[in-house]
Amino acid sequence: MRFLFACGGSAGHINPALAVAGRLRELFPEADFLFAGAGRVLERQLIPAAGFELKNITVTGLRRGVSPADIRHNVEMVKNLSVARKESRELIETFRPDVVFGTGGYVCWPVLHQASKMGIHTAIHESNAVPGLTTKMLSSQVDKVMVAFASAGEHCKKPDRVVFTGTPVREDFLRMSREEAKRKLGLTGKPLVVSFWGSLGADNMNSMMAEFISLNARSGAMLHLHATGNGETGLDRMRERLGKVNVYGLPQWEDLRAYIDNMGPVMTAADLVLCRAGASTLAELTALGRASILVPSPNVTNDQQTKNARELEKAGGAVVLTEDSCTGEKLYNTAAALLRDRDRLASMEKASRAMGVTDACDRIVNEILDLMK
Repeated sequence: MRFLFACGGSAGHINPALAVAGRLRELFPEADFLFAGAGRVLERQLIPAAGFELKNITVTGLRRGVSPADIRHNVEMVKNLSVARKESRELIETFRPDVVFGTGGYVCWPVLHQASKMGIHTAIHESNAVPGLTTKMLSSQVDKVMVAFASAGEHCKKPDRVVFTGTPVREDFLRMSREEAKRKLGLTGKPLVVSFWGSLGADNMNSMMAEFISLNARSGAMLHLHATGNGETGLDRMRERLGKVNVYGLPQWEDLRAYIDNMGPVMTAADLVLCRAGASTLAELTALGRASILVPSPNVTNDQQTKNARELEKAGGAVVLTEDSCTGEKLYNTAAALLRDRDRLASMEKASRAMGVTDACDRIVNEILDLMK
């Protein structure tokens, strides 16, 4: 068997593809695997590290702006498109895959488009509530469109090809109960609130978190773990901010880190999570059944995070705040109110869990194998 994967340069595209490829490799250790990428940093780091071969395609994405730089970029994108189609065809002819599977990102378009034209089985997975441009363009060509939100199929050209699978989450998110995770982390007494705004941080949100931490340092209402992102630079910047707004010091119930390297156990132990609304993060929240306060990033293409967040909010599993209306005090008061209202928190957890899919990886693998029958 030969499996060809195409995934964009973000972790939200790469990690689900790696999870599926890993499961297929467990089932078929003699199979051949190849990833097609666009030469971006995370692709070069994550895919070879997982033990898979990577070949790059000359392809660039669309910019939606109208500045001279955006226009020049898009002209170059159109030029690269013919190159990408040629390189994709050559790659497919050389590797001879039985099936081609994509997880979104602009590299999927030339690879899956060419594979479909060549009569090879194709499928694409969409993690967002509203499919991106690539998925929409391919939805009438591929054999199957797998989605993480049931409502996503409404935006596809051929709904009969849409299958609800969920998005794969890392296994360390599913290994233990909240009580077991708290014991493992040595957490007792107060409820745990976990906050993070992405591995690169978010300067505006971290500014608000300084006020949040100051208020909790005074009240001691909750155990709070916050990841600043952006490595030691982000951590130093947060300490600098706290020095200006927090006169109470950093008590033992405040845990400040640059990065949470054991996110599975930490989120499992959490009573409430404050975060962005990327598709992978929502998949983790709902697989665990965790209540959340979501502040979608305003800087994401097509405002995808807001659309993701509103789906979970509509189901009753999250409170959504916009960044431009948010303050540290508002975040703190919202979190504190939820922790006091145990009935509402339990209701949010139930709603979140109802949207979660814990066997998404197996569902996707079964759909891929079904194509090959």
